[in-house]
Amino acid sequence: MSVSLDLLRTFLAVHRTGSITAAAQTLGLSQPAVTAQVRSLEAALDRPLFDRLPRGVAPTAAADELARRVAPSLDTLDAVVGSRLPAERAVHLGGPAEFLSEQVVPMLAPLVRDGLRVRFTLGLADDLLAGLAAGRLDLVISTIRPRHRGIQAEPVYDEEFVLVAAPSVAGEWPAGLPLIAYAEDLPIVRRYWRTVFGRRPSMAAQVVIPDLRAVVAAVLAGMGWSVLPSYLCRAHLASGALVTLAEPEVPPINTGYLAVRSGGLSAEPVARVHAHLLGTIRASPPF
Repeated sequence: MSVSLDLLRTFLAVHRTGSITAAAQTLGLSQPAVTAQVRSLEAALDRPLFDRLPRGVAPTAAADELARRVAPSLDTLDAVVGSRLPAERAVHLGGPAEFLSEQVVPMLAPLVRDGLRVRFTLGLADDLLAGLAAGRLDLVISTIRPRHRGIQAEPVYDEEFVLVAAPSVAGEWPAGLPLIAYAEDLPIVRRYWRTVFGRRPSMAAQVVIPDLRAVVAAVLAGMGWSVLPSYLCRAHLASGALVTLAEPEVPPINTGYLAVRSGGLSAEPVARVHAHLLGTIRASPPF
């Protein structure tokens, strides 16, 4: 029995993404084309490979076994073919705007000077991980643990949170000082309050700015107080431009992950960026 590589590649994309739609986006094919190729492979093997769900598909035991057997060879073949055109392969990297801007962009300077082509996408973790699963991104720095099937992730850093204000207004905290937050539902403030005070915060934000760098600027201007990642505040705390309003014995943290699709490291530029970020962040943690 002969099965084409195209059918196996399509099968592997569906298996890794758990979705006909995501696999079609990854492969640059239409959904009907992907469905037809999966059915052709199922007919050739005379067994079902996926159970159709209301959202996506679930692999059968036969599909899991087939993926285990063919993935290493297909990934190796794709890596060999892809390595012939390194200059045409841009790496698409997603992450939170603040962390990419303040930390990741400078880390990649040596690779860019060495010829790396990179495209950055800024956004929220859920949206970025969906883009990774769909093949629109190669790597994602995620502030939440990825739980998508077909995505591998390694913890790479722990960011600490600090409760801060400008010294000129710090004495007015808490009752007389406005809260400046990143989002209406106070995700960072909630984490801090649960960890440090053992309860949910009862206050509402007076100012909401969906960019932590702008929140820092507002706090520096004496507009109010906030809870922020320490890497954005370290220099301001050292200079005295900001002061901490609490000194917990164990500061609240949030873990960041470096995520990649299963098989994604077979592309040499992606593997190079992945290894560089892991090594650089772990050798010199920014926190």
